[in-house]
Amino acid sequence: MSAPQRSTYRHGDLRQALVGAGLEMARESGPDAVVLREATRRAGVSPNAAYRHFADRTALVGAVSDAALGAVAEAIEEEWERIDRRGDAAAVAHAELEAVGIGYLRFARDEPGLFRAAFTVPRDLESALSPDKAGPRGRTPFELLGIALDDLVAAGELPAERRPGAELLAWSAVHGLAMLALEGPLHDLDPELARQTGRRVIGMVDRGL
Repeated sequence: MSAPQRSTYRHGDLRQALVGAGLEMARESGPDAVVLREATRRAGVSPNAAYRHFADRTALVGAVSDAALGAVAEAIEEEWERIDRRGDAAAVAHAELEAVGIGYLRFARDEPGLFRAAFTVPRDLESALSPDKAGPRGRTPFELLGIALDDLVAAGELPAERRPGAELLAWSAVHGLAMLALEGPLHDLDPELARQTGRRVIGMVDRGL
């Protein structure tokens, strides 16, 4: 049975409704499942209505990916808020880096479809700091990682000469574990062992930087 079609939306609401429908599809089966016509059906509008906001499916998938990255940032910030900031600057900086990794891995585990949408659609880092990819507090996942690394430098825990490109090293290691758990031989790893492995990989990254 088709969804009832709506004839009107307030300005901006239709775009958000279509992105929301796309997020539902990505959550169910990843970015390949995002289809413009199905998004309009779920939003309850005619297929032609979507073209007021998205030129084609690629544009919608890009917007869904941006929103998924914002959700990743929100998961990281949830971990960020648990940090005890009464300690010294070095302890806080290390805790920030750990929070980024734990939030990232938790999101991959809990939202595999959205995780794939967030990280398999973008083809470069050109817009990694775009506000469109930010969480509720206005920071993107890449930006949060950068802040943690900058704080390590400020606390004297990471030599300034080793700071350039450190995001790529940290991200590659943690993302590799996430993908092994999602699509590789670690898929059936015991959940507690998976969490312990994640913490150890993050610690390894921290020490190795």
